[in-house]
Amino acid sequence: MTFQVLPVDGLPEIDADCDLAGLIAKAAEYQDGDILLITSKVVSKAEGRVLEAADREAAIDAETVRLVARRGGTRIVENRNGLVMAAAGVDASNTAPGTVLLLPEDPDASARALRTRLQRLTGRRLAVLVTDTFGRPWRNGLTDVAIGAAGLPVIEDHRGRVDSHGNQLAQTVTATADELAAAADLVKGKATGTPVAVVRGLGHLVTAEDGEGARPLIRPAAEDMFRLGTSEAIREAVTQRRTIRAFTAEPVDPDAVRRAVAAAVTAPAPHHTTPWRFVLLESPGARTRLLDAMLAAWRRDLAELDGWDEERIARRTARGDVLRAAPYLVVPCLVMDGSHDYPDERRATAEREMFTVAIGAAVQNLLVTLAGEGYGSAWVSSTMFCRDTVRAALGLPDTWDPMGAVAVGHPAEPPRPRPERTADAFIETR
Repeated sequence: MTFQVLPVDGLPEIDADCDLAGLIAKAAEYQDGDILLITSKVVSKAEGRVLEAADREAAIDAETVRLVARRGGTRIVENRNGLVMAAAGVDASNTAPGTVLLLPEDPDASARALRTRLQRLTGRRLAVLVTDTFGRPWRNGLTDVAIGAAGLPVIEDHRGRVDSHGNQLAQTVTATADELAAAADLVKGKATGTPVAVVRGLGHLVTAEDGEGARPLIRPAAEDMFRLGTSEAIREAVTQRRTIRAFTAEPVDPDAVRRAVAAAVTAPAPHHTTPWRFVLLESPGARTRLLDAMLAAWRRDLAELDGWDEERIARRTARGDVLRAAPYLVVPCLVMDGSHDYPDERRATAEREMFTVAIGAAVQNLLVTLAGEGYGSAWVSSTMFCRDTVRAALGLPDTWDPMGAVAVGHPAEPPRPRPERTADAFIETR
């Protein structure tokens, strides 16, 4: 199979008064099955997407729906059409000073409209791709990709097919439209004033229908393993973490919990110590033994308090139901190995508090990492009120102090949206 990539030369400067399809139709001779690749900049200009803007950053803000990553002054964002790209596609090049160029409002609609008119004007069976320049994760350099499409399936799914050695393909999905966009960019160039190219010889790709457009090229959020930059992923894991009190029966991956523990033990600690131990309750029997023993201890202790009748005790102990419902429990324990022995109470109390702060930092690391692994969690304090019972049920040394228990599992339902919380109410500046 052979094909040609041909530039469409001679197009004038495009503005909102231009008939873009008419100019393209007159600029060259076309054949049935030709695929026209049109740079988004000229589409935007023809559609009046030029914006008077002294502040490009404000224009980027207006086009952004989600920040993906930021480094210095560079922002990778998701725009209104789901495209993840630098600066939301807002371009200050190839446009008059004091203006910026926005992407087409709906690139697929632009491609469909151009295709309809070009086919009418030329009498040819054509496909149209609207292209833009993208950077790529893990690779240096830019290339053109398709952001709008009409008359062409933008991906080809090879999964289930067999290669030349008889191996069944399991992952291969080819981005046909992006391959065409990159090929066309070789003849369009970035500064040659050639915004349109034709790919000829691949007419079998051209369909009678407009098709789904470029949307299938956008990876769904649930399948995107690299949805955020590093700092944004950490911040989202922290700010979006919730206390989850209802879990599904789906099992928890023990390796995911171990990765969370590995993050937990990087927390700061006094005197270069490692004052953490994490007891992982992976079997239903271990969880039941612990929770039954704790329930008995709680009921016994509460019954000795004045005014605590059976109904009130039942309400109080029901708070532990979140632990019983979880498919996995983690019991973080504080150990004072390496602590300094002070003779006076003030220093001894401060020493204990330093170690307690350290395990709090470790548990926070654990919870945030679990959220990053896709799990919900709840840190419940109940083991701290019956430490001897917990140590006996789990066979722990007397020097290990249980510091609550963490319920882990898949959330039974999405957490409620949390109002954005600023830091101002919690800051005092001197």
